[in-house]
Amino acid sequence: MGRVQDKVVFITGAARGQGRAHAVRLASEGADIIAVDLCADIPTNGYPLATEEDLDETVREVEKLGRRIVARTADVRDSAALKAAVAEGVAELGRLDAVVAQAGIAPLGPQQTAQAFIDAITVDFNGVVHAVEAALPHLPDGASIVATGSIAALIPASVDNPANGPGGLGYSFAKRQVASFVHDLATVLLPRRIRVNAVHPTNVNTGMLNCDLMYRSFRPDLENPTREDALTSFPATTGFGIPYVEPENIADMVLFLVSDESKYVSGMQMRVDAGGYVKKRPQLPTF
Repeated sequence: MGRVQDKVVFITGAARGQGRAHAVRLASEGADIIAVDLCADIPTNGYPLATEEDLDETVREVEKLGRRIVARTADVRDSAALKAAVAEGVAELGRLDAVVAQAGIAPLGPQQTAQAFIDAITVDFNGVVHAVEAALPHLPDGASIVATGSIAALIPASVDNPANGPGGLGYSFAKRQVASFVHDLATVLLPRRIRVNAVHPTNVNTGMLNCDLMYRSFRPDLENPTREDALTSFPATTGFGIPYVEPENIADMVLFLVSDESKYVSGMQMRVDAGGYVKKRPQLPTF
């Protein structure tokens, strides 16, 4: 028996990166998956997003583990589309036990317009709310809701730097709102013992990190920095001196929060940041 045996988990942004890692890790421990991804690009986002082929690969990896998966293309900005995807998944898989609101973008770049700010908020925050809205009618008492934030939400002067443009400001704002939303939603759902938690990663070795926009964010002193150039600066976001963590490291925390091992854990801001927060935000002594 796996740690989430026969649970059904709804995951947004499931086509690649952290979302795929969550789907595969949960399936390896016995879960069935409802997987959603946009599978298209957003104009203000300067790096390519996942494709239908990526989502197909997630399906193959879950099915190789002997678990069922219902995959749909849907935009987390579209509440009705998410509701339809979840309803179809529940109809086929029979239930819903957890939601992992993972989908996110980082539309950085000083050349961006205010639309990048709006897109960051509507994907990174509204998308979380829409995922919860779609899932909540199907969730039983004692279910689990997990939202992906970012260590950038908890540490000032990270991506919320004017040099990163309106999209960087929108990203930081949206992730801060995710942290607040988790706290307040956890309070609202106390009577049903539905636990609500956020996971705040540091740099993660995915397409969002490995792109020219992010390289320039970490190495503004260079006109056209490469990944090798940026690698020297990536460790600034951690306390362990490592440049990033792997998607599977975040998936381990998600597995814990979906499993019954966390049945009394709610309203938490779970940092998977290799000590980045305590390095940047030391606790002041009290007297």
